[in-house]
Amino acid sequence: MAASTEVCLRCKRLFTYPGFGSMYCQECRVIDEENRQRVKEFLNEHGAANMYEICEATGLKESMIKQYLRDGMLEIPENSPVFIKCERCGCDIRSGRWCPECAAQMTADLKGCYVDVGDKPKKDVSGKMRFLNGRK
Repeated sequence: MAASTEVCLRCKRLFTYPGFGSMYCQECRVIDEENRQRVKEFLNEHGAANMYEICEATGLKESMIKQYLRDGMLEIPENSPVFIKCERCGCDIRSGRWCPECAAQMTADLKGCYVDVGDKPKKDVSGKMRFLNGRK
């Protein structure tokens, strides 16, 4: 994927998106990493906590904590009464965007979308290019 010009989700400035990673400009990526580190340090020091406790201790908005859950950076404990929802079927999940069943189904659906995938050569072959299926 080639680099493109995008709008930063946080500060709304234009930046060159390299084609992978978060949709934040370089400055906002640094801030985001610092925020994630604050959450990580709080959880390492205090153990499992609810959303309110994390927001209160770190000064971060609930939407940011939810995004970290969606990104798979945080996980809701197994015995929690509160979970996030799968974006496809709506069942309860502890982190990420989709439940395992939906992720597996979407993966299977995508496998059928790709056509014209070339075969890898079985051995080192030298020769001329040719038409497939005996076409000349």
